[in-house]
Amino acid sequence: MKKMLLTSAGFQNPEIADEFLKMANKPISEIKIIFVPTASRTEEELEHVEESKKELNDIGINHKNIKLLDLNRKVHYSEVADFDVIYVCGGNTFYILQRIRETGFDKIIKQFVENGGIYVGVSAGSIIIGPNIEIAGWGPTGDENDVELKDLNGLNIVDIAVFPHYELHLKEEVEEFKKKVNYTITVLNNNQALLILNDEIKIIGK
Repeated sequence: MKKMLLTSAGFQNPEIADEFLKMANKPISEIKIIFVPTASRTEEELEHVEESKKELNDIGINHKNIKLLDLNRKVHYSEVADFDVIYVCGGNTFYILQRIRETGFDKIIKQFVENGGIYVGVSAGSIIIGPNIEIAGWGPTGDENDVELKDLNGLNIVDIAVFPHYELHLKEEVEEFKKKVNYTITVLNNNQALLILNDEIKIIGK
């Protein structure tokens, strides 16, 4: 069963946190999370990582049940097999996709989701799940491809590309991008998330 929560800015909207806990379907104190902060490199991005950890603690996740996994080495499925959730933070989308591929974590995420594990993405962590990450670098607010990643294909677990941190003034920018691709673009503001339960897909928040 595919269980995914693709967020723009984590659980800052309590409605998103509630959906996460419903999806987990077990006592909060027992939920175990693999926490991946790799995409965050700047001081501002690292602050967002700390905010994400705090949000998890605030909804009742035991800090002892949050295992930090930095993608600086080859990763094996056995390291995540006993966990309920893979939570991938935001940051530079091109960098995180490069690290995920080089460490074999792309295959692990796919297997984890196929086996019924929950995937939570924040910003870049949400974009990588779609068919292509090109949208991450689109427009003046886009990520810089400073790792010179050539293959921009995403993990393609869903045929939807998420555009996070959406605001009304970005509408024209997004509409231009939609014209050049053949897959669905879903915009999310920072109070929204895309909930995916098998074939059911809906936006949480307003």
